Amino acid sequence: MLPVPGVTLTAEYAKAARTAIQARPMTAAPVRTRLRPPTARENVDMRAVSQELVDFANSYRQPPAPGFVIASTPRYQVTLQPDLPIPGPNSVSYIRCRAQDADQLIDEARAIVKPHRLPVMWILDPGTEPDNLAEFLMARGMSPDAGGPEVAVMVLPIEAHIAGPEVPGLEIQDALADAGAFNAADAVNREAFQSSARPDPAANERRRQNQLAAGNRRLLLATVDGEPAGSAGISLFPPVGAIINGGAVRPKFRGQGVYRAMVAARLAMGRDAGVSGLVVWGGHMSGPILGRLGFETVGWRKFYVDLAAV
Repeated sequence: MLPVPGVTLTAEYAKAARTAIQARPMTAAPVRTRLRPPTARENVDMRAVSQELVDFANSYRQPPAPGFVIASTPRYQVTLQPDLPIPGPNSVSYIRCRAQDADQLIDEARAIVKPHRLPVMWILDPGTEPDNLAEFLMARGMSPDAGGPEVAVMVLPIEAHIAGPEVPGLEIQDALADAGAFNAADAVNREAFQSSARPDPAANERRRQNQLAAGNRRLLLATVDGEPAGSAGISLFPPVGAIINGGAVRPKFRGQGVYRAMVAARLAMGRDAGVSGLVVWGGHMSGPILGRLGFETVGWRKFYVDLAAV
């Protein structure tokens, strides 16, 4: 059980392994901050965010892991999850090249993606070079992500306190425990993000097994009176930090505290794993909620969708 007031957590993997699963941080680029006024936030008395956590948030690269195809070079990183065929999990990021080489880099990255026939997201950050890369991407047929072209990179020190709200009938379960729970969490995500992708039970089971094999990944399924209501993931990289992602709540359950309860549950998991804080990308819906909970903005990402390989 996790100490989240008002929430029952049934989780086979609630206690994170304390093995030092390392990300591969690189030197953080200068960031554009957009901190919210303290009067609008909880946790105003918590300790300051450490530079180590800020660096991790701004420079984390997905390391090799089960279920991933990674092509990492000094000029870019291509990250693919063939069993999750949507842009975002499939991406080109950390792009660093001269303007005269931008088109060649686009061709090179697209050649890596093409055999997998996946849509990808080109992700720009404050250190992206050339600084007008967006112009090159749009000239090659890419477009800003309609779901939100920019997100905030946000962090929360592990000492923060988030009270789990009292949500009648709420339980939070381990969605990796069995195929039924995993598929229910996947269905929550598809509804919450209005995805038209058809569920693939075989691909879902491969993804579940890969997450179990990774050892540092957790997936939560929130139910209300037994009905799937929310889903949320976390990847643990002790001692430096934990990345929370995939936080989604079905429309009929929004505004009841389900999202907040899942953040509180993951904060408790990160604390138990011995990490220094949480990292998240906050979009137009989640960003304001996370800001009120005490998360601070330390960077940004911009997204461009590329369907050339599909």
